[in-house]
Amino acid sequence: MRSVELKQDSYGWVVVLCAFTLMFVGFGAAYSFAAFFRAFQAEFGASRAHVSLVFSLCAFLYFLLGAPGGMLADRYGTRNVALAGVAFMAAGLAAASAAHSIEVLYATYSIGLGVGIGLTYVPSVGAVQPWFDKRRVLASGIAVSGIGAGNLFAPPLTAWWIEAFGWRGAYLALAACALVLGGAAAAAIRNRPAGGARATDGLSLREAARTRNFWVLYVTLLLAGFGCFVPLVHLGPYAVDAGHPESFAVLLVSLIGLGSLVGRFAIGSIADFFGRMRSLALMYLGMALMLLLWWASTGTLALSIMAVGFGICYGGFVATFPSVVMDLFGARSVSGIIGCIYTAAGIGTLIGPPLAGAVFDATGSYSAPILGAAVLALIATAGVRLLRERS
Repeated sequence: MRSVELKQDSYGWVVVLCAFTLMFVGFGAAYSFAAFFRAFQAEFGASRAHVSLVFSLCAFLYFLLGAPGGMLADRYGTRNVALAGVAFMAAGLAAASAAHSIEVLYATYSIGLGVGIGLTYVPSVGAVQPWFDKRRVLASGIAVSGIGAGNLFAPPLTAWWIEAFGWRGAYLALAACALVLGGAAAAAIRNRPAGGARATDGLSLREAARTRNFWVLYVTLLLAGFGCFVPLVHLGPYAVDAGHPESFAVLLVSLIGLGSLVGRFAIGSIADFFGRMRSLALMYLGMALMLLLWWASTGTLALSIMAVGFGICYGGFVATFPSVVMDLFGARSVSGIIGCIYTAAGIGTLIGPPLAGAVFDATGSYSAPILGAAVLALIATAGVRLLRERS
């Protein structure tokens, strides 16, 4: 019996690898959007607000669908839901390669990739949690570091593909990667058997939604979400406006990914000892400070520091958040609870980048949206203090 339990526990690290791969593929395709930004402006003659909305609709959908995706995974198993997500991902990217207007990109890239990530992200993050106890934040951090790895490697790789094959060919290449890598990971991932207490302990989604902790987490994530994705969409154009070359603009997005990788591993390793909720608050605070540095900076070094620092805090927050949910509500409906709370980030993401683009289109400056995002992240930092440990 003991050997069976050890074998089951060791498969948890396979689940971590599968979750890493699914997030690497999905978010790599999503965060490579910065490499397409100026190509879309030139191809379709679109404003920054309209181009930004392509990404924001995608992000809104994957956060919105995290809730039903998580509940479907709790009921039907992560493998089945993730396989469906990979199919949406690959189909959306392939169809986007044939787009002839911004509106078609909304219907292909935004919907296909948004639904695909929505059916893979939360279910795979939720699948990791019940496999671990003492090393849960570390395991979660390794899994979600797939997001940072995708953010680090996909933008420069995609920029190279765009240069070699055009932006349409680049989307076909991304679709092939999603199908092969994502399909293999989705086929191998599985939920922890329900025989142990870790897999059945805790509140149902309905019970969790009646608690104060649920709504504190929701509101703080909503506030932080307004500015969370503004750098990923607008830091590159901001750098070009400041006189830097396009290559440096793409590099900045990759530096966010590099910092994100560091944050997911470093914060994931220490949060179990330092305190998960305290670590979450510090990550929100760090995001606010990096946004303020962005507001005050145009130089190469300062923008590079900002990109890495923001990535560290963003990555640390993403690694810590699921484990905080597990701590507060238990494993019983962890995927569904994470997914419901993540709709808050979807709302912030839907509004933040397009609003920042619209303000720039109207004023020629990003100052107001950057400062506003920093203030909201500071309020989120204070809000985390209202959370209470589960008795």
